[in-house]
Amino acid sequence: MPSPVMSTSESDGHASSAAVSAAGLRKSYGDKTVLDGIDLHIPAGSVFALLGPNGAGKTTAVKILSTLISADGGQAQVAGHDIAVDAQAVRAAIGVTGQFSAVDGLITGEENMLLMADLHHLPKHEGRRATAELLERFDLVEAAKKPASTYSGGMKRRLDIAMTLVGSPRIIFLDEPTTGLDPRSRHNMWQIIRGLVSGGVTVFLTTQYLEEADELADRIAVLNDGKIVAEGTAEELKRLVPGGHVRLRFTDPAAYRAASSALTEATRDDEALALQIPSDGTQRELRVILDHLDAAGIEADELTVHTPDLDDVFFALTDRTDVPRQPTQAKENAR
Repeated sequence: MPSPVMSTSESDGHASSAAVSAAGLRKSYGDKTVLDGIDLHIPAGSVFALLGPNGAGKTTAVKILSTLISADGGQAQVAGHDIAVDAQAVRAAIGVTGQFSAVDGLITGEENMLLMADLHHLPKHEGRRATAELLERFDLVEAAKKPASTYSGGMKRRLDIAMTLVGSPRIIFLDEPTTGLDPRSRHNMWQIIRGLVSGGVTVFLTTQYLEEADELADRIAVLNDGKIVAEGTAEELKRLVPGGHVRLRFTDPAAYRAASSALTEATRDDEALALQIPSDGTQRELRVILDHLDAAGIEADELTVHTPDLDDVFFALTDRTDVPRQPTQAKENAR
């Protein structure tokens, strides 16, 4: 297995500059270790994504950092406050949206917002102002007077996050925020998250959607069996996994045999009349392959480029060989 990318905390050691930092966090339930000494360093105003299969410990990490449960070992600071010593200050600085909506379907969207304002002990006029601003910001004004039970999944998610923002948190924990949403609603949620970060909010995101982490996160950590097995930017993580290649397919057996002779480093698939050549997919490497074919007077019928993506990283680092996947590919016709 590839070596993990160095985490920011290991490279600079300035935990005090982080919105969230943790060292050696541990949590067990009975004889099952859920978190086995994880370290984190999340700069303010960034998006951090925690990836992992079901049961990896993602939600447990969020619950500990948001003071919902206590750790068995290690220490952590959120918004500059120790989660064990000053939990109340941590709660005042954060917002949390779980996997399942906290919206009360029996009351209206506006009433849900006002209830949250009351829970934050906001004065009545300030609560109404915040409610009106957030309902407009999240495009919920028309539905504000309707029972939340009538909202679509995407609307409930927007309302959920709007409720989280009533207290103006500096750090938001989003635990699988787009679970169950259709693709359009998921993309709308991404836009909301980008907007939060552009406003200076720090987002701690847990997700199983690899495209989501790739789209949103400044840094990504992969959690498996309670341990962070790799951390870095999306591009850094992709470089951990070998396997980039170009695939050439032919319909003419003679052309296939000639190409096999011209491209000696290629792996043959005689049944499919296809060749696979190791490559990082750069224009220079593609030009070299095509020049070899041109020199031999050969033309491929199809050229497919495959470069490792976060799917490959996830499956390689978590050994998830039991789940089918479809790697992202860019296709173009050879000349």
